[in-house]
Amino acid sequence: MNARPLLSRIAACTVLIAAAVGAQAAPSVSGRQLSVGASDVQQYLDGSFPRTQDALGGLIAMTMSHPQLAVPQGNRLDLGFDIAMATAGSAPAALGKVKLSSGLRYDAQTQGFHLDQPTVDDFTPANNGGRLDSRTRSLLNAWLTDYARREPIYKIDPTVASVLGALQVQSAQVENGKLVVTFNQDLGKLVPAGMLGK
Repeated sequence: MNARPLLSRIAACTVLIAAAVGAQAAPSVSGRQLSVGASDVQQYLDGSFPRTQDALGGLIAMTMSHPQLAVPQGNRLDLGFDIAMATAGSAPAALGKVKLSSGLRYDAQTQGFHLDQPTVDDFTPANNGGRLDSRTRSLLNAWLTDYARREPIYKIDPTVASVLGALQVQSAQVENGKLVVTFNQDLGKLVPAGMLGK
């Protein structure tokens, strides 16, 4: 029996398992705070998009893709998307790139960080002379409101989140390039060390 193919398969399986484990990095814990780095949030967003929103009974479909997260100094994060729109079953046409800023909230039901009161700050058209007309802006704002309410921009791993379920959230904010949620108890005593990031 040739051991080389077997070793190759074992090596390939090891790489796949490592990739699966690393697909969602564990959050960091310090006292009552749990934090997630911007790169981990970006990785989560990359796996959550593109997203398509139907409007006007399916006559219009707006697709958001290529999310780009930035966490500047201050208490709001920045998020950019490419937007494309399709009408009456036609192929999507690129509209441009929208940039928004948002506060942050933590939702114990979804076990994740959500946008809080996002606002559209800038639009770069895909074509010269393009603009974000009032109808498209209205559709985008409706999508943003729905997305912020229902969908997290980062979801805590269920094994960690299950330990946090009984705790009260005191605040959620952007801090030092990370998304941070503060609970009412010291997490170090509740979350097993093996679940945490470095």
